[in-house]
Amino acid sequence: MDSRRTRNPQAALMSLEAAAVIARGGFACMFSTSEEYEMALITERRAQGRYDQRRTRWPAIMFAGCAMMVVGTVLLFR
Repeated sequence: MDSRRTRNPQAALMSLEAAAVIARGGFACMFSTSEEYEMALITERRAQGRYDQRRTRWPAIMFAGCAMMVVGTVLLFR
């Protein structure tokens, strides 16, 4: 054990407190709640265009394909 630390416990305590303050500063966050973080995240993703409501044609294409298969099956077994 280091004898220097045991000689002046007040200085060691102050040193530990200073180190704790410095360590806490590294974990600081610009958001005070998770809701603020999520709102900022969603806003940024919308700005990037990730939540675009693009209309795809796949449902209509699939419906037309299935309808053609049913009509073909009915005409085949008629």
